[in-house]
Amino acid sequence: MVENTYYLDTSIWLDYYLEREENGKNALKLILKIINDKSVIIFSNFVKVELKHIGLSKTEINSLLQIIKPDHIRRVQVTNNQIQESKKLAQLRGVPLGDAIHAILARDHEAQFVSRDKDFERLKDITLTKKPEDLLFLSEVNT
Repeated sequence: MVENTYYLDTSIWLDYYLEREENGKNALKLILKIINDKSVIIFSNFVKVELKHIGLSKTEINSLLQIIKPDHIRRVQVTNNQIQESKKLAQLRGVPLGDAIHAILARDHEAQFVSRDKDFERLKDITLTKKPEDLLFLSEVNT
């Protein structure tokens, strides 16, 4: 039975894949914790688009996802309604469209959103955002 669902912002995937010092280590620890807890990571086609946009190839994206077993990943697509809602939200809140899309996807899939981006402070009524180390610390306190 799945206990929790997580949606990782594109930057968290990059922290992990590019091994960005402490951020990369914490991203890896969180991904391993999610797998170990038999939880699920939501991976959207929008994250894939952003990864391609910054230069990752399809092969590199597939390599990035190899750490996750099929039982621990759920791939989702952004709907037209979500895009329309995101456009309005981005304009109203003064945040990038992509950030609004990620927040709405996390909300709609009832997932814990994981990011380091401060723009999500303006979207906290849509989804609460935690950093990887916040979630790792919480799990250490609860064990």
